[in-house]
Amino acid sequence: MGYKVAVVGATGNVGREMLGILDERAFPADDVVAIASRRSQGVEVSFGEKTLKAKAIEHYDFSDIDICLMSAGSAVSKEWSPRIAAAGAVVIDNSSCWRYDPDIPLVVPEVNADAVGGFRKRRIIANPNCSTAQLVIALKPLHDKATIRRVVVATYQSVSGAGKEAMDELFAQTKSVYTLEETPARKFTKRIAFTKEEWKMVAETKKILDPKIKVVATCVRVPVFVGHSEAVNIEFENPISADEARDILRNAPGCFVIDKREPGGYATPYEATGEDATYISRIREDPTVDNGLVLWCVSDNLRKGAALNAIQIAECLINRNLIAAKRKAA
Repeated sequence: MGYKVAVVGATGNVGREMLGILDERAFPADDVVAIASRRSQGVEVSFGEKTLKAKAIEHYDFSDIDICLMSAGSAVSKEWSPRIAAAGAVVIDNSSCWRYDPDIPLVVPEVNADAVGGFRKRRIIANPNCSTAQLVIALKPLHDKATIRRVVVATYQSVSGAGKEAMDELFAQTKSVYTLEETPARKFTKRIAFTKEEWKMVAETKKILDPKIKVVATCVRVPVFVGHSEAVNIEFENPISADEARDILRNAPGCFVIDKREPGGYATPYEATGEDATYISRIREDPTVDNGLVLWCVSDNLRKGAALNAIQIAECLINRNLIAAKRKAA
């Protein structure tokens, strides 16, 4: 018998993506339950060829759930993740609520899979910020080779990271350009730098990869529906050439290198949308510092930045025999 999985926040962008990826990857679940807030109770969502009706979190009994994929925001997670964990499930949370708790592992499986064992303390595992996930995937193999001292990163983040309302607002504003109408900004303060977002990248990169690395980030939202982009400057302790970095990244888990010195020989969010990998391009040496490299990376923030990473964490728990299905164990 397989696992029973709950997806909390199933009617949101990331929740729907989680359901799609569970089906795509043939996750070993005998039962998948869609859960949302009371106001979204009864809303239908797709899971493969099935249609699931969302159940209200306030009334659901989590005692038979093995794995809970939580994507309902920090406030909901703060209240409900400990309750669900106390009922015996492992909670994999996509919000920022638990990322900086020293007792809760913050995991990107391609980078620090061994950290999943730390779930035993609280039965909660945290998913990193979407922009952090793609960054550390690109940095990890290079850090192993030449030891990173400092990272300067500028992100160009799509509106989907701010939810469905943000995507709707960008759509309406784009339409208004052609109809000569004015659409007021509601979700964003401008018509399309997050100090909090920048702090997240710094703190999370240190926790996941290495606390000794110095990180500075500038994060901005751009008028792109899906896919985050990052310009990354890296300073190493030891020499590493662009050719070496290119070869290392081509063979690294979760990385896909598109790096040709010709028009169109680099990746954009368009190529990365719907894909699992972090796309890496424009790998070159930085002549302004010793042992410096510059690169460009893009990734689907709804997949690797959120839904896919959470499911890969669940797969990691199963493949390492760290959890067993309750009904199987009974």
